[in-house]
Amino acid sequence: MPKIKTRRSAAKRFSFTKTGLVKRAKTNRRHLLNGKPTKRMRHLRKPGFADSTNVEAIKKMLPYA
Repeated sequence: MPKIKTRRSAAKRFSFTKTGLVKRAKTNRRHLLNGKPTKRMRHLRKPGFADSTNVEAIKKMLPYA
């Protein structure tokens, strides 16, 4: 059987933790940053985790991760 191609767009956005959670970056960090409080920006730096409803689809896009 041929190898399955990895979706490169998904590979750049998601990674897996050791326990199998899907790590992702948080939103609202691109532009219009002046009005956002420092506390909010500090919390947005930390990784977010994908919702359980999306994990199966992400795993299909990243077959070898």
